[in-house]
Amino acid sequence: MKKIFVDEIRERNWVDSQFLVRDKIMAMAKNGKPYMTLKLVDRTGEVEGRIWDRVDEFADRFERDDFLRVQGKASVYLGKMQLIIQDVAKVAEADVVLADYLPVSRRSAADLTGELREKVASLQSGPLRQLMDCFLADAEFLQRYSTAPAAKSMHHVYLGGLLEHSLAVAALADDVCRRYPDLDRDLIVCGALLHDIGKIAELTYARTFDYSDEGKLIGHIVMGVEMIEETIRQIPDFPRDLKIMLKHLLLSHHGQYEYGSPKRPKTLEAVILNYLDDLDSKINGVRTHIDKEPDSASTWTSYHRLYDRYFFKGAAGGAKERPAPAPTPEPPPATAARPASREEKKDEGKKRGFGFTLGDQLRGTSLDLFSVEDDRG
Repeated sequence: MKKIFVDEIRERNWVDSQFLVRDKIMAMAKNGKPYMTLKLVDRTGEVEGRIWDRVDEFADRFERDDFLRVQGKASVYLGKMQLIIQDVAKVAEADVVLADYLPVSRRSAADLTGELREKVASLQSGPLRQLMDCFLADAEFLQRYSTAPAAKSMHHVYLGGLLEHSLAVAALADDVCRRYPDLDRDLIVCGALLHDIGKIAELTYARTFDYSDEGKLIGHIVMGVEMIEETIRQIPDFPRDLKIMLKHLLLSHHGQYEYGSPKRPKTLEAVILNYLDDLDSKINGVRTHIDKEPDSASTWTSYHRLYDRYFFKGAAGGAKERPAPAPTPEPPPATAARPASREEKKDEGKKRGFGFTLGDQLRGTSLDLFSVEDDRG
């Protein structure tokens, strides 16, 4: 039975509770003695566990993605909570409640899907409305769309994160379209809602968040375009030009080839979607990093490996309590840390880091976004 959650752990607590093992890393200390680092998670967050003694004995008791009863002392090291583990025991899945172990959006699935239906109902374009209605009518798609995380790490890494992120991008798109009324509002909102739909199959999220084989081999961008093509076939006389523009939004929403985009943005709507997607991802990613260290008195976070910097938390220090996102959102390095996978780097932001400004991306290239002479893009 789960006795204490990650967000309830305080320094010097004796912890005897169950967690899901997200990662299990064996390493060697400078003195030649083996030790183990665990990433232990539940629905409230993640805490690092360290095993310094009886390492080989404990390593045989469990594997990654197992549920584990952990006994150990909590301490704060370099501003982050850590468990010094004294004993472990594998827990049978039948004895756990899965909802206790995976992080979830602060917003309920009903709230998220309700906002999604409202956004779809606001579309004035008949073909785009028909397309979205087809997706909403697919109960399996809707269930997965409202359950999936938006990424394996970095941003919206919780159940419901994909839909929460997509709705935030759509709301930002509405804000931009009010300022620039000549834009195709329905196209960019529809693109915002669908830009990451391939992630329902690219990611696995039944126990821990990871990539599926199909996700590693094909990727969510191509998978999303395939889903749109398959659904459009159900709609008689769907305008061919509109289909091309919508597919272009998906194919270009990562912005640059080196970030995994098969195409670079070549319409205003595509340029906007690229930057709004990146904006919402980074806001969530930085907030998540800040909120991971509620026990640190420092006014600065620990070093963020993928963003390559520290973040200022404010004069008072510590994480700020954040309310659940409104329906219309307003405009750690350990010595044994696992290096980011190629998929993580490409999809979740290392190469889309803050060091790449618009000027950096366009340096040495033509500023004509719509040039038909550039047959590379």
